[in-house]
Amino acid sequence: MKFGIGILAFLVAGKIFGQVNVEQKNWHNTDAVGLHTEKAYLLLANKPSTPVLVAVIDSGVDCEHEDLVGKIWTNSKEIPNNQIDDDGNGYVDDIHGWNFLGNAKGEMQEYACFEKVRMYRALRDKYERLKESQIKQEDRDEYAFYLKVKNEVSSEVAEYKGYQKQYEQLPMLIKYIPQVVAQILGKPDYTLEDLEKWKPTDAEGKEVKMLAEAILNGGLNLEVIEEQTEQVNAALKYQLNIDYNDREFVDDIPSDFTQVKYGNNNVEGKDSNHGTHVAGIIAAIRNNNLGLNGIADNAQIMVLRAVPNGDEQDKDVALAIRYAVDNGAKIINMSFGKGYSPFQKEVYEALAYASSKDVLLVHAAGNDSKNIDVEPNFPTPLYTFQKEKLPLFLTIGASTKNAKKHLAADFSNYGKVQVDVFAPGKDIYSTIPKSMYKKYDGTSMAAPMVAGVAALLKSYFPSLTMLQIKNNILLSAKYYGKTKQIIPGTENTTRFSDLSVTGGVVDLVEAVKLCEVEVGKK
Repeated sequence: MKFGIGILAFLVAGKIFGQVNVEQKNWHNTDAVGLHTEKAYLLLANKPSTPVLVAVIDSGVDCEHEDLVGKIWTNSKEIPNNQIDDDGNGYVDDIHGWNFLGNAKGEMQEYACFEKVRMYRALRDKYERLKESQIKQEDRDEYAFYLKVKNEVSSEVAEYKGYQKQYEQLPMLIKYIPQVVAQILGKPDYTLEDLEKWKPTDAEGKEVKMLAEAILNGGLNLEVIEEQTEQVNAALKYQLNIDYNDREFVDDIPSDFTQVKYGNNNVEGKDSNHGTHVAGIIAAIRNNNLGLNGIADNAQIMVLRAVPNGDEQDKDVALAIRYAVDNGAKIINMSFGKGYSPFQKEVYEALAYASSKDVLLVHAAGNDSKNIDVEPNFPTPLYTFQKEKLPLFLTIGASTKNAKKHLAADFSNYGKVQVDVFAPGKDIYSTIPKSMYKKYDGTSMAAPMVAGVAALLKSYFPSLTMLQIKNNILLSAKYYGKTKQIIPGTENTTRFSDLSVTGGVVDLVEAVKLCEVEVGKK
């Protein structure tokens, strides 16, 4: 993930750090353009359900969270903390899953480089001292790629250094902006409604308005600035640092896929905010007067820590997928992604293995406001060496509550071929560590919406295959295809049908009805 727009606009959008307007909790379950989860449960009243295991490949999960009590999978074949691989699956004391970002000493990796940094580093020694005239013919393509990633990394480092300087100015702007806006509006105690009526035409005025709105609604304050400054500094120190050893605490060689016995059983890790948020969307306890209502009332979460603060390694992803399948998961949520993937065939083979075992893969489309039919986001259901898309792979875009022009979240990736359907991913309130809650934005939130829907359907209709459930999710999506919507990251509009395969938003009520019909045919 990276900054993709101007720093001030970025602050308001909250693409990475999740600073959003405080609005209705659980809207994704109840709103007209949400999933209609609560209405679906009325249709399912008094019907039996069976437990469904959902693997969450992410940054880790706080298994002790108050709203996830009883929702975390326990490996019944493993005796806790006896330092023995009781079930013989190659992972010692894997009680709730596995941490692929650690070692046997209990040490853990928190940060990682972006994939393009790792790829640049791998080629640097070979090419950095050579002139173009010295490049052998057989190395021309590789050299061109080396220059490409080198330029991308250099450009992004310069960009982040610019952000550092701008962040230094933000505390002053928090004091200054309200005074400027009050003078422009002629009203010292202006409201969000007053700001909405203000229509500046110049770029500077638009940025001032965005900042004023963020300050007024609490999305921008000194705490937020401090948090985001730390993230920018970390990007320069770790994610974009070509000399940073991002495998320091993992005892393996990332390119050796035969070396599989590494990691440890600490599935929470050092920073499990993202993964805990994802887990809550899927399975938080329903109707307990705490945080939120999870989508699937009989889902269990298998925790697979493979996503650091940076880009995940292909090897970790492939092994996590195989672990999930071999240990009984029926759905795998993948709220991560990157623009480069050096071991595509190995990841593909793991994805194909899951499909062959009737396991549904749910992947976030990404938050770069780009068309992933043109610019890939890995992993993908359709690599260049494939003829057809993987049958049990769903790619999810993020939708909002605003069906008029802004149904696709402004940060969401899209694609008429690669993105299957949209689901709520804006202003999503869910669990974070230490029994706390927070609102985040992202396709990372939209993907677990669909994973939760799939888990609920499998739970109440266990005789259906995951392929049938996947098809019913797509066939029942609420169609907005004919409506004109703003293309994410632009000011242009297009039909919503141009942004995904279905042109729709997931609708759990209609999916339940389709499953009922399908079961009735048996």
